[in-house]
Amino acid sequence: MANTPALAPYCGNPLDDLSEGFWVFGYGSLIWKAEFPHEEAKLARLQGHARRFFHGSTDHRGVPGKPGRVVTLIQHPEESTLGMAYRIGPQDVEFVLRTLDFREKGGYSAILSEVVPLDGSDKFKAMVYISTEDSPEWLGPADIDEIALQIYEAHGPSGPNRDYLFNLAHAMRLHCPDEYDAHLFELEQAVLRLEQPSELMRGMAAEE
Repeated sequence: MANTPALAPYCGNPLDDLSEGFWVFGYGSLIWKAEFPHEEAKLARLQGHARRFFHGSTDHRGVPGKPGRVVTLIQHPEESTLGMAYRIGPQDVEFVLRTLDFREKGGYSAILSEVVPLDGSDKFKAMVYISTEDSPEWLGPADIDEIALQIYEAHGPSGPNRDYLFNLAHAMRLHCPDEYDAHLFELEQAVLRLEQPSELMRGMAAEE
């Protein structure tokens, strides 16, 4: 763990100079649903960190008392996280920062970290929103089947929690067909297994 680059939180905005815009790195819903103006998008990798469904969502994919689970990053020296980096132009900085801060308001903090683009261009620093154990929404690790059941049952203002999981898995296969995220894809299969009895019951009811 000592050689893993830390995702150190900054006070306020983590970016010192916004005159030329900035990069933001998305590893969850930002991969398939950016919903803000950007001048460039490219696949990039954050080294030494793993994507995990350890963050509770009571504002998008769950509700207070019955939170959903969405992704955050944890330090892991032997893993990396593939995601999408977006370059924000200077004319859109204020709007995009407001949009992101509202979107990630449920327990995430903005930090700055170095990412490596997959197109072979130079690495650069990007803003990343993460949740840590200090967050009030932090849920942490659990058995894969326990996480799957929570995702299967949770529903919030943005829709079913399982749609978030399925959309992320689909986006990763679409953009990174050679990348295997074990935690993500094992969770997807576990939730699909939970859906099978429901589909069977609906089919039986339709036949009656």
